[in-house]
Amino acid sequence: MKYMHTGIPLSAKLEGMMYAAPLKVWIKNEPTYQIEFLYFEAASPMAGAIQTQTHVAYEVENIDQAMEGKDVLWPKFDLGDAYIGFVLDKAVVVEFYQKK
Repeated sequence: MKYMHTGIPLSAKLEGMMYAAPLKVWIKNEPTYQIEFLYFEAASPMAGAIQTQTHVAYEVENIDQAMEGKDVLWPKFDLGDAYIGFVLDKAVVVEFYQKK
């Protein structure tokens, strides 16, 4: 498991954010500090905890194995070149990322 970023939900969009239409979320990465800023539209289908709580993201070799036995907030989702999924583990929102 390799640390990728910390995701921080915002109440307003930042300049330069990119839109992820299927998730109805705007994203901007700050690579210097490995931070991902997120602005969720009201109609975003993502779980409330993902939209309101800071999360940590890890790259994993097997996303199914990483998510197994955990409280799933957002099931494995196909981004095209990778999969993501979110869990709640020990009161922490965790994102798992697996390259295809």
